[in-house]
Amino acid sequence: MNALAYFITFHTYGSWLHGREAGSVDRDHNQYGTEFLPANSGLEQARRQQMIHEPYLLNPADREIVLASICQHCEYRKWLLYAAHVRSNHVHVVVASTKSVEQTMTEFKAYATRSLVAAHPQEAKRKRWSRHGSTRYVFDDKGLEAVVRYVIEGQGEAMAVYCRPPLPGGRGSEISHRSDNPSRDASDQNRAR
Repeated sequence: MNALAYFITFHTYGSWLHGREAGSVDRDHNQYGTEFLPANSGLEQARRQQMIHEPYLLNPADREIVLASICQHCEYRKWLLYAAHVRSNHVHVVVASTKSVEQTMTEFKAYATRSLVAAHPQEAKRKRWSRHGSTRYVFDDKGLEAVVRYVIEGQGEAMAVYCRPPLPGGRGSEISHRSDNPSRDASDQNRAR
C-alpha cells in the first residue's frame, strides 16, 4: 500500500539530545510503537559535550523564513503540502511527495538552511538541524486528518503555521486553517514545544 502522505518532524541542532527525560529515538529505538530511549542524564551530558555549537533555536522571523522555504519547495517540486508548523526547536510537516520520506526531509532541511544562510550570512557555517528526524507514513484520510490536526492544533500556541484546507474528501474543514497567511508569533523564542 502506498502512503497518502508523510508526517515529518525534525529538531533544531542540540535542542533534543539523546538521554533527555522526555525521551528520544536512536538506531535501536526507532520503530513505531516501541519504547523511546530511556532517560539517561550521563548520555545527555555526553551528547552535549560533543556539540560544536550552542543549541539552535528559531526566533519568530526565522520560523517564518523556514515556513516560507518549505512552502516554496513544495510548490517547486509540485508536492502537496497539507500542513506545516515551525516551532522554536522543531518543525512538523505533512506532505505528499514524489521522493522517499528521507529524501523529502533532507530537501526541506537543505532549502530551509539555504534560506536561513541568505538571511544570516555571518552564520553560514552554523549547524541548524539535528541529524535525521522522525519520518512516518500516513495511509488513509483518517490518519491524515489526525496528523494535520496534531500539527496545527496540538502544539500549543501557534507559531509559523500553514494548513491546506480542506483535507481529501472534504474532511477536516473544522480544523483552524491559516492557509497562505502564516501566523506571526510574538511569544518568547526560548519557550520550547
